[in-house]
Amino acid sequence: MATSPDMLCSFCPPPFKQFLESVTNMKFDEEPNYAKLISLFESLIESPASRPIRIDGALKVGQKRGRLLVNHEEDDQPKKKVRLGSPASQWISVYNARRPMKQRYHYNVADNRLQQHIEKGNEDGLYISCVASSANLWALIMDAGTGFGSQVHELSPVFLHKDWIMDQWEKSFYITAIAGALNGSSLVVMSKGTPYTQQSYKVSESFPFKWINKKWKEGFHVTSMATAGNRWGVVMSRNSGYSGQIVELDFLYPSEGIHWRWEHGYRITSSAATGDQAAFILSKPKRKPVDETQETLRTSAFPSNHVKDKWAKNLYIASICYGRTVS
Repeated sequence: MATSPDMLCSFCPPPFKQFLESVTNMKFDEEPNYAKLISLFESLIESPASRPIRIDGALKVGQKRGRLLVNHEEDDQPKKKVRLGSPASQWISVYNARRPMKQRYHYNVADNRLQQHIEKGNEDGLYISCVASSANLWALIMDAGTGFGSQVHELSPVFLHKDWIMDQWEKSFYITAIAGALNGSSLVVMSKGTPYTQQSYKVSESFPFKWINKKWKEGFHVTSMATAGNRWGVVMSRNSGYSGQIVELDFLYPSEGIHWRWEHGYRITSSAATGDQAAFILSKPKRKPVDETQETLRTSAFPSNHVKDKWAKNLYIASICYGRTVS
């Protein structure tokens, strides 16, 4: 939601603004505190009320929501604090600790200049590790640590071009990076040399939570995500090397949730965002990495200077996207 609670509720009593702030800052799988939300309006109701409020239906809705939780763990998360602020879009970059390697980035790349950057990177022994888009321009991360043997890509006016993807699957290529632009176009990168044995993907108008939940039960894990406008594209793969996976989907950058997951052995493995929501996939690897260090950064411009600082600490871009955070 791009309109602020202040603007929406400028002519309403304060409880309406408090209610809206609480609801819009909830996670998609968070259980509402109905009693607290209802209590916000008690000051507006004359006492004694001729018609007491009934919350039976609301409680039933809450029970239905509870059955659809993405997280299969039994652990209770700490109570989430309400974050206030104006919505903003930023670059969200994720960095993993790696042994020293060569990594290269390009940003604000127009469609007609994409091919030359990729060809030059391939000549230098680099393969695409992740891609992103902002303002219908592309960002490209290439490095020498992918382990891929060969790679193909397609820039298409269609968001995740089905026929091309299926043709590459037939040739034993698997999707390893995707990005979508505001105009609906997409950049799909497929590689050989991945551990994947099977893939499936979905494009939807809202975040495909139920589909992800279904695929988890079939042995798939999310390995790539992207958005084009308000549409979501999610790729799931078998034999990803993960033992568990959860989703953090929020109207604002879910800092508390991410830090809590870090403390429990999860690491961000995919990210994507629209102008209204940001989604992060956090996975628990079957093999614990030697160095589990992971950092995130939010910047209004592409983090070119920050990337170089991270490289000096052997931290390399593992995921990047542009979209909803909070100022």
